[in-house]
Amino acid sequence: MKRIAALGIIAATLCLVGAAFADEFTAAGDPKIAGFSAARLARIPPWYQARFDSLPPSEGLVPGAVVAIAKDGKLAYLQAIGFQDKAKTIPMKTDSIFMIASMSKPVISVAAMILVDDGKLDLDAPVARYLPEVREMQIVSHTMDPAAPHGGWRLDPQKRPMTVRDLLRHTSGIVYPELDFAYPEGGLSDPNLDAEIRFIHTLYGWMDATVYKRDNTLADFVSALARLPLAHQPGEAWEYGLNADVLGRVIEVASGQALDQFLQRRVFTPLHMVDTGFFVPQEKLGRLVDAPTPERQAIWDMTKPARLFSGSGGLVSTAPDYLRFCQMLLNGGELDGVRVLTPQAVKPMTTNALPPGIRFFGNEIGPLAGRTFGLGFAIRTDPVSSYTPGAIGSFAWGGNWGTQFWIDPAEKLIAVQMIQAAPGKGRAAVPYIGIRYLAYGALTIPEPSPVAGPAAPTIVGPKTLAEYAGSYAFGGTVSSRDRQGLPNGTSGRFGIETFAMEPGGLRIYKPAGGGPAATAGVKAGDLITELDGAPLKGLSLAAMLAKLSGPQNTTIKVKLVHKGQESASDLTVVRGARLPDSVELQIRVAPGKLLAEATGVWPILEFEKGKATPLVAISSGTFTVDDEDHTRIVFVRDAAGKVSGLILNPGSWEQNAVKIAPGPK
Repeated sequence: MKRIAALGIIAATLCLVGAAFADEFTAAGDPKIAGFSAARLARIPPWYQARFDSLPPSEGLVPGAVVAIAKDGKLAYLQAIGFQDKAKTIPMKTDSIFMIASMSKPVISVAAMILVDDGKLDLDAPVARYLPEVREMQIVSHTMDPAAPHGGWRLDPQKRPMTVRDLLRHTSGIVYPELDFAYPEGGLSDPNLDAEIRFIHTLYGWMDATVYKRDNTLADFVSALARLPLAHQPGEAWEYGLNADVLGRVIEVASGQALDQFLQRRVFTPLHMVDTGFFVPQEKLGRLVDAPTPERQAIWDMTKPARLFSGSGGLVSTAPDYLRFCQMLLNGGELDGVRVLTPQAVKPMTTNALPPGIRFFGNEIGPLAGRTFGLGFAIRTDPVSSYTPGAIGSFAWGGNWGTQFWIDPAEKLIAVQMIQAAPGKGRAAVPYIGIRYLAYGALTIPEPSPVAGPAAPTIVGPKTLAEYAGSYAFGGTVSSRDRQGLPNGTSGRFGIETFAMEPGGLRIYKPAGGGPAATAGVKAGDLITELDGAPLKGLSLAAMLAKLSGPQNTTIKVKLVHKGQESASDLTVVRGARLPDSVELQIRVAPGKLLAEATGVWPILEFEKGKATPLVAISSGTFTVDDEDHTRIVFVRDAAGKVSGLILNPGSWEQNAVKIAPGPK
């Protein structure tokens, strides 16, 4: 009770000084102080605008965005781009209000952990302690045996009750109705599994269509959900689902307050999130961004108060508001002297919470995605396969309508992207990956480590200059702070999308349609046992991926066992074109000097497409650039003395590239 009373005093104080707090994340300061290049940050608006121009609003894309980036607790960038309406009559504002969809889930997770801190919620308690109606939920399974009773369908009891922890980490067995979330890491090759998934998701689709409405309540939702089966035994599988809605009802019961009131009192007011909630009041409607599709507007009319406080996707917010929420998490639960969570509560939220041996359904989390899950967030674990940006340990999530954020504890960096785009063509036009390249690519670096050589320019002979000419690939890495892809740079594409290492080799679940592997005859379910005569048994995923890499148009010999067969077959795969998100630098010779230009999809440091940057030699193999990073380039030779790559800024901040093509003759 003392803590609640104290929070009341804090809330009153915030009302008096809220404007001062709000200014911290509504007006960007000097980006250089925060460690960014203003010139590189200026690349962000035209990148978004080009995507908005690529599709008409009819494709489900509202032609505007707000991007916010903070580092070391300082706002480095806040920019409104384009328009907040499809008709392009209302310019986007930095405080425009967006439907944030599944970015609501981390907010609900924080609310639950507040109650854990209060001693009112037990993470390992059965959910039925708070919601008795879910106690008897069973798990449906299907044997596909025509002789079995009831066509092979049966309902099994829970081996152990679903817990509050299960809700936070999506291991409860509660799923979504959409089938696109449902395929397992192993693919839908098991007909029993296929039947179970389709049946369960059909049932959840019924509930979504009849109960999951804004004029119902969370109590109504849980009552309907309790009549359905679970998709998995609690704790045995990770599958994205409606867990945050059930968690929202748990919060209501444990706190004795409606969810919207609890969030307002314990999250939004303390953090001064002035524009976040379950609907947009009349006086703020001029800042509400259009819904990307009429269907979304009809189902979730954010202009009217809701009765169903959807923790899974019902909140609206702004970039400055959500930035404050993220900064609180990065600070270990505190912002502006106000503590919302204890550090002990934040830690399990932002570290792995999944047990060993768990199965993964969907492609968001798991070894193939390079990500694990905490209590509310995806966490980057592997730079080779992860598409979560930043250092290992970065945590993030996004919404189905284009919003996303990530928090990089190593760099103390936060980025928030707010857009409204329907799944499909609309969201594809502004992919999640773009802001990662643009944000990390805008970071400046300290003075590079010194390299041997005189300070004065050096004359390098034309023969040596010609050896340096060519194309150099960095994989997907634009910054030493956000390493992506294989360490040996971008290579020719083998052409597999979903796969996993098994004791016997590499199991292929989904070859890329029309890709090199599929063209050569690799099919779903095949097990690759050897590459170029070398067994894959016992290799790590990273070591196997390194074996797959190689120059475009080179061949790799594959030994594999086709699904359903016992004997192995031999195939030859011709590596295809490199991935379109590659980062490449082209070096060419001008009279007496070298010029460098970025030729991949993304710029790197000061190097851009269409801009030839002169390099100044300070030794026969080392060059510098007159830019704010004082960039140094060191060319690398192999054991035979042939130029094989280059290093940007040797030392702690270095970026390595391999030479993938010679220069013109």
